[in-house]
Amino acid sequence: MFLQSLPLVFVLAGLALYTVLAGADFGAGFWQLIAPRGERGERIREHAHHSVGPVWEANHVWLIFVLTVFWTAYPQAFGAIFSVLAVPLFIAAIGIVFRGAAYALKAGAASRRESATIDTIFSVSSILTPFALGAVIGAIAANRVPANPTTIHLFSSWWTTTSLFIGVLAVTSCAYLAAVYLAADAASGGQAELERAFRARALIAGVVAGAVAIAGLIVLNGDNHRLVHSLLTGSALVAVIVSSVAGVATMALVYTGRFETARYTAAVAVAAIIAGWAIARWPMILPGLTISEAAAGHDTLVWVVVSVLAGAAILFPSLVILFRLALTGRFDADADAGAGAEAAVEQAPPGMRDFRPRLLVRVAAATLIAGFGLLTLADASWAHAVGVVSLFTFMITGFGAIMSDALADQPAA
Repeated sequence: MFLQSLPLVFVLAGLALYTVLAGADFGAGFWQLIAPRGERGERIREHAHHSVGPVWEANHVWLIFVLTVFWTAYPQAFGAIFSVLAVPLFIAAIGIVFRGAAYALKAGAASRRESATIDTIFSVSSILTPFALGAVIGAIAANRVPANPTTIHLFSSWWTTTSLFIGVLAVTSCAYLAAVYLAADAASGGQAELERAFRARALIAGVVAGAVAIAGLIVLNGDNHRLVHSLLTGSALVAVIVSSVAGVATMALVYTGRFETARYTAAVAVAAIIAGWAIARWPMILPGLTISEAAAGHDTLVWVVVSVLAGAAILFPSLVILFRLALTGRFDADADAGAGAEAAVEQAPPGMRDFRPRLLVRVAAATLIAGFGLLTLADASWAHAVGVVSLFTFMITGFGAIMSDALADQPAA
């Protein structure tokens, strides 16, 4: 059961990251659409465009990750969802394509009119995509997707009150996240007027998102009372409480102008909603289909886990660097990176300064072999758990060996 559930944990983590990171990008398009006309509105649109620019494309990595892992590890559930909910998923895909095209074309706009048209396409797509994806989640939450669909109703499966409410919640949550992040960017850039503008928007969007979430629970109760009962009792209630507390904390932090901390509490508030939804449904994926029944074969699951953890060793450091440079406003940080590396070497304890990458390489190789062997050859759940820990250790020590080698090549100060 552990090995069968682990890819789904990866999927949910990727979904949370996509919701938080790409959600903030989508929300920026919302604020661009409703920005007032004139010079003030133009500053708001340009600020949103500038903040989203460095990261919007990278954030879609999480959507690709979610689809690939879910398709490979749980093919039956993937096929049912994409068959029954083909229409909203197609709408979301069209929105992503139009949004990316509009962003790419903006730099080549020859006139103000062309630029305004491109901005409108970008903004409408930024609203359409999270709404459609929210409607998909709503249909799954309301048990509108059977595990073995015999007759497919392309519209009645998702054009319901619950799906529409969750679609609206997705849009308002994106606007809420974007306002918090854009206020933080404006504050770090010393743009007081934009800081005040997005601070007000964050407070309003937070109240609206909270109201829609409460209304959505009431509506969902009519479609799937069991899910709502699970959300408000047991382990899922912890996630609901965490989301509520983080949401209130974010409002207080935004109100007092502590935007950097508010970035993280806002992310926790949104991610906890996904965690609560998943816990409340566990171990069911679709009505009548459990995780164990939906999971692919043992060898496939092993390769999924190995591939995800090995890929994370490359992806996570790259994304950390990207977001670090984006948040600090510096993409030419070679000098700072070199100075930081030398300082780290000088400040490290003597034992760490003498630490050799060769030992890390050996540990990485040993944990890779152990992890792969335990996941492939063993059947016990405890062996699978140890195997996953071993692969995580491989990921950390492997990256540490690369970084240690890089630091060793740095010239002495």
